[in-house]
Amino acid sequence: MTNTTEEDSKARSRTFFAGIEPKELFSTPEEWHAFLIGFFEILCPWPPWVRIPSPSTGEGKGEGDNPSETVSTEYHYYLGGRACGVLAWIAIAKLIQVAFF
Repeated sequence: MTNTTEEDSKARSRTFFAGIEPKELFSTPEEWHAFLIGFFEILCPWPPWVRIPSPSTGEGKGEGDNPSETVSTEYHYYLGGRACGVLAWIAIAKLIQVAFF
C-alpha cells in the first residue's frame, strides 16, 4: 500500500498543476478583485479609470485601496479575468450571430 501512495504522489508532482490546490484559487478578496477588474476592463466599452502597471515595471507594489496595487500583487488573476472577458465577447458575438443571422 505504501508503494501506491508514493506512486500517486510522484504522478501528481509531475503534472502541470502540481503545486496548485483548487481550494486555494480565489481564496482572498484581492484575487477576486483583480480577476473582476481584468474581466470588466475587457467586457465594458469604456476605458479603465486607473492604468494597471505590469509587475515587470516594478510599479504599484503592496496592498491597499488602490486597484493598481491589488492588481499588481495578483496580476495572474487580472490576466485570467481579461482572457475570460475576451471569451465572453466571443460568446456574445456567437449568440448575436445565431439569433439574428
